[in-house]
Amino acid sequence: MSLDNLRTTINKIVDIKDSLPKRQRQLCDYILKSYQSIGLITVKELADNAEVGISTVLRTINALGYENFNDFRKDIYDESITSSDSEWTLKKSIAEIGKEEGGAPTLVQVWNESVNLLNKSLDADLMENFEIVIDFIEKSSRINILGTRPYKATALYFETLLGEFYSNIRQLSNDTEVIYDRILQFEKDEILVVFAFEPYTNRIIEAVKLAHELGNKIILITDYISCPIISYASATLKVEVSKEQFSVVPVIALIEALVLEIGKRSSEEAIKRLKRLEKTLIEKNEVLSY
Repeated sequence: MSLDNLRTTINKIVDIKDSLPKRQRQLCDYILKSYQSIGLITVKELADNAEVGISTVLRTINALGYENFNDFRKDIYDESITSSDSEWTLKKSIAEIGKEEGGAPTLVQVWNESVNLLNKSLDADLMENFEIVIDFIEKSSRINILGTRPYKATALYFETLLGEFYSNIRQLSNDTEVIYDRILQFEKDEILVVFAFEPYTNRIIEAVKLAHELGNKIILITDYISCPIISYASATLKVEVSKEQFSVVPVIALIEALVLEIGKRSSEEAIKRLKRLEKTLIEKNEVLSY
């Protein structure tokens, strides 16, 4: 099967999982999180790892259009071997460093894992959806931003950078008590940018559902395609997360790329606003000028 067809299979899991019984949804969530490592396991091992019965596995793959487990497993395996060689090299390097006497310095481990995550995050899907997101932002009258801890910090960072030259921003992360009030005030051409990472909160999920029901476009920045609000998103930017350490490096890189691209596409106005800001800060003695 081609990569395009396989992506359709993965997307089908996302599309149908919410309509499946509880155990089958549990299996789908496990597959979406772990598909790069399940291409060579048996049906029993998959059932055991996902903590479901073998019959649940078989019913689920039938619902996905497969007649047998081997065909499904082959497609998953084909997907996993398309990964860049660099990520495996980095994983090996990190593992070898960890075996050295005394262990690797924390800085080295964190640095290497961050590079690993960046390389794994940058794929064709991310690049394609990046362009879609920029188009949505360009056509919107306002960008609403929402993130909960610890990713509230990334939502604030996005607002801070973009706010240097782009004024139509509303931060929703600071007071989620009134989140529904704010969403009900959205105009039709406003968009919602959501930072949603495990563990997903009910408040984020319900807020996104409300914005979706109102017809607003939703840009989702997340970690897994099993994210419960992915089906409501108009575009999804998925970045890799580490099971070894907490890191927001890929999210920060993505935010900076978004801001730079938005600035580039509105360069004349953006530069004018930045120059005006710089002049004001110097005049108010907020920064030193040499």
